[in-house]
Amino acid sequence: MREFKRTDRVGDQLQKELAVLIQREVKDPRLGMVTVSGVTVSRDLGYADVYVTLLGEDDPERIAENLKVLRQASGFLRSQIARRIKLRHVPELRFHYDESVVRGQRLSSLIDEAVESDRARHEDEEDDGSEGERS
Repeated sequence: MREFKRTDRVGDQLQKELAVLIQREVKDPRLGMVTVSGVTVSRDLGYADVYVTLLGEDDPERIAENLKVLRQASGFLRSQIARRIKLRHVPELRFHYDESVVRGQRLSSLIDEAVESDRARHEDEEDDGSEGERS
């Protein structure tokens, strides 16, 4: 079992703090329901890549606007993090849109459609009486 590196621990802590801060402290009407899905911190703790998702949003313009709001708020967020986490240097925050959640939802719905289609086809075969020797 591998031990957690310091960067992993800092990333986890940043993710928790940013999730709360973005939801409660960033007062910008353009900002949608943002979820912090992950944070990767550089080895020297100089910067943190913050991956976010937007609830129910897949419009590229809205996504870009939300990222712009978060980038503009990054200085404020860093100062708030400095008060909450004891770090010698708070990493520079770089925000990215995390497409993996949307991609996962898309794949999941495709799988559901395929299963449903297969089930419907199987039921049609049973209704026709052409069922094979399956149990």
